[in-house]
Amino acid sequence: MEGAGCKENRLLVAVTGGVASGKSTVSRMLEGLGAPLIDLDILARQVVEPGKPAWEEIVDYFGREILLPDGRIDRKRLSDMVFRDIEKRKKLESLTHPRIFEEMCRQVDEIAARTPDAIIQIGIPLLFELNLQHRFHKVLLVFTRREVQVSRLMERDGISKTSAENILKAQLPIEEKVGSADFVIHNDGSLEETRRQVEAVWKQLKAEQRSI
Repeated sequence: MEGAGCKENRLLVAVTGGVASGKSTVSRMLEGLGAPLIDLDILARQVVEPGKPAWEEIVDYFGREILLPDGRIDRKRLSDMVFRDIEKRKKLESLTHPRIFEEMCRQVDEIAARTPDAIIQIGIPLLFELNLQHRFHKVLLVFTRREVQVSRLMERDGISKTSAENILKAQLPIEEKVGSADFVIHNDGSLEETRRQVEAVWKQLKAEQRSI
């Protein structure tokens, strides 16, 4: 698998989708079927903890004004800075992505040592926005209609419809991601409908694993 640095005796499935599409729900169902989850959002927070190499490099580049009183990076302030400046965003990615994927591969190896034929799901919301799909064997997209995303965001975060729509505008439209995914789970119906789709995808992933 190009670029990831992980060994090839396991199947890595990127689980992605738009905000409030229900990725966590689908991931929990896959975990229940036997696919351990590595969440890259969690790894992204871990690699920039105070004292870590990426933390030191980020502070050197962006300045101490991005720090909270306890020394942690103010993620919202940093996000606002890089959102407006593509060069700063690329710099941040160059400091964090290698550490994130190094830790991902360490955890993948740890899982595969216990279960050599593991099907491992990697949660990565901005997979297509960051053009990282080539790092995984398969891509599973959790799809939800835009109006459902807006409604869920409003309820989940207690925000206005306008704010929810602005959040969605910052991401690649989910409709544009469908053609690049190996599997699509439609998650705007009932939980049972979602579960049936997840179980069908799981059977296909098991067949893929046997062919590696």
